[in-house]
Amino acid sequence: MAAPVAQLLKAVPAKLINDYRQSFVKFADETKWRNDGTNGYAWLFSTSQLSIYRIRPTRSARVAAEVLGIAPLPGVLVVDRYGAYNKAPCDIQYCYEHLRRPVEDLVKEFPNHEEIKNFADTVVPLLSDAMGLRSLNISDDAYYKKASQLKADIIHEMNQPAEHAAIQTIQTIFQQYAHRLYHWVDHRDIPPENNFSERGFRRLVIARKISFGSQSDNGAKTREILMTVLHSLRKGEPDDYRKKFKLCLNQLAQNPQRDPYHLLFKNDTS
Repeated sequence: MAAPVAQLLKAVPAKLINDYRQSFVKFADETKWRNDGTNGYAWLFSTSQLSIYRIRPTRSARVAAEVLGIAPLPGVLVVDRYGAYNKAPCDIQYCYEHLRRPVEDLVKEFPNHEEIKNFADTVVPLLSDAMGLRSLNISDDAYYKKASQLKADIIHEMNQPAEHAAIQTIQTIFQQYAHRLYHWVDHRDIPPENNFSERGFRRLVIARKISFGSQSDNGAKTREILMTVLHSLRKGEPDDYRKKFKLCLNQLAQNPQRDPYHLLFKNDTS
C-alpha cells in the first residue's frame, strides 16, 4: 500500500526542496542507513516547516548539492563541520556542540594538563552560554548585547597564545572559519548549534533499529517520499495532518491530475 501512495506523491519532494532553498534558516545533517544489506546514509534537510529526506548509498557532497543546488540562496545553513556542505550556495553557521565536544575530550585525554584544563574551563562555558542564549526569556536588545559580548570573549580566548598543539588546533578552527561561526550574533533566529537536525532524526533512528534499514531501492525511495511529505505536513498541520493527508488522497482518487503539493501545502480546496 505504501508504494502506490508514494507514487502519487513522487513529485512533491522536489517542490518542497524549492521551498527549503528559500528559507532563511536551513539545517542539514546525515546519519547511517542500510539498504538491501549495504551501508549508506539518510540525509535530512530541514526547516521549522519542512523535512526533506534523502536516502543514498553515499555521504558525498553531491547529495547536498542535489538539494541545495548551485544558485545563490538566501539565509544561513546550520551544519556541523562535515565537508559535504562546504560548497553550499549560502552562508554557513557551524554547530557549537560539535566544537565544544572536542574541547571536553581534551580534558579526558589530558586530565592532568593545567593549560588544557584552564582552556576548557573558560571555553566550554562560553560555547554553552552561546547555545543557550536563544532560549532565555530576554528582549532582543538584551539578546544582541549578550551575544556581542560572548562573541568578543570567544574571539579573545581563541587568540590567546597557547603552547599545547591540541589547543592550537581548536583555536585555528575559530580563527580560520570566523565567517562561519557568528551568524547567531546578528540574527536571533539563527541557532549556533544543529540540535534541530538531530531531533529530526529521532523517528528515523527508531525505524532503523526496528527495520534495520530498507530492503530494496524501491523501499528506500518509498520511505524517502513518504517521510518527506508526512513530516513536512505534520510540521505545518500538527493537529490535522492525518485528516489533511486523507483528504488529499481522496481528492487524488477522484482526479489523479490534481497537484498533491498544492492540496497538501498550499491549501488548494478548489
